[in-house]
Amino acid sequence: MSLFDYKSSTIRKLRETPTVIAAVALLGLVYACARPAPAVLAPAPAAQAANVETSLFLIGDAGEPAADGEPVLVALTHAIEAAAGERVVVFLGDNIYPRGMPDSLAANRADAERRLAAQVDAVRATGAQGIFIPGNHDWAKLGPDGWEAARRQERYLARYGGGAILLPSGGCPGPVARELLGQRLLLVLLDTQWFLHTGPRPLHPGADCPAGSEREVMDSLRALLGRAGERQVVIAAHHPLRSAGPHGGYFPLVDHVFPLRKVADWLWLPLPVIGSVYPLSRMLGLIPQDLAHGDYERLRRTLEEALAPARPLVYAAGHEHALQVLTGDGAAFHLVSGGGYYGHTNAVGWRDETLFARRASGFMVLEVLKDGRVRLGVVQVNAAGVGIEVYSRWLRE
Repeated sequence: MSLFDYKSSTIRKLRETPTVIAAVALLGLVYACARPAPAVLAPAPAAQAANVETSLFLIGDAGEPAADGEPVLVALTHAIEAAAGERVVVFLGDNIYPRGMPDSLAANRADAERRLAAQVDAVRATGAQGIFIPGNHDWAKLGPDGWEAARRQERYLARYGGGAILLPSGGCPGPVARELLGQRLLLVLLDTQWFLHTGPRPLHPGADCPAGSEREVMDSLRALLGRAGERQVVIAAHHPLRSAGPHGGYFPLVDHVFPLRKVADWLWLPLPVIGSVYPLSRMLGLIPQDLAHGDYERLRRTLEEALAPARPLVYAAGHEHALQVLTGDGAAFHLVSGGGYYGHTNAVGWRDETLFARRASGFMVLEVLKDGRVRLGVVQVNAAGVGIEVYSRWLRE
């Protein structure tokens, strides 16, 4: 049993006991005091440009770029320009904060358009292909008009041009397969918010979607993986299946003791018991966007079961505002790349499944070589828009 399965099982038991507050408080403090980071492997040698078939960039939660030049997007553009082979950029959801693309008459429509256009422009300048996946904020932050907000974003991208598209389209869950120019990589896109959304969404039998029910989605996913052959498969979605960030129940000890710092950084007022209420409520699964919530937990379990027969190389997601590389069920490697605009970060811990974790802004890039090897690079971006590779490894040698 993995740590994540153990934690979920423990939480379910705690909900059923009369001593829930004391027990969960203890669990929260234990979880907050995560084990220290293990030794990081030596960097993987840089790939020769002539040997690179595809460069796949993964960047999530980029939906509030600075109006005067977003450092992460500046670094992304430079990295794409320097990349070799076919270049594809996948934006992993939450492309427009706080509630996706509003109606055309809304007062904040112009600013929402600016936020999305900045991301498109960062890719268009390089000639690379841009793909946007909807996240929970793109579905109007779980609002009743979420389905329409996702479709408004899709229509805007189509009108704006630049070759960027939103997939899956129409508010459908997917899966959508993108066969890239090379023969060694299959990109599969999912809209995981479709599973968690409680408002209107396209459903079987009336849905105009290739798959309009959870069963149909999972059957289609299994079929795609079964036809992948020798190609390496990358699943891209918004919601991670593994995480040691807040959505995974991790809150550092400072959040329990000094909770008012969430309101203002200078509020160092110790509230050691009261301060645990919010973190522990999230560990108990009271927030639908957290892994401990029943609906999210079911999504994770269902996806992992669907992926198990032909486990993909990578499951990539955003949602957490940090950079994480983990192992676990469902995929050989779980990548969480949610540092899409500078300074928008959250604390992240280390777990048994963690290979790398850092509270930082940035993105990731997969280089697929012509000999079949796959190299991962994790790029951290500073305030000046300079990207530095802080972690790398061969995912397939």
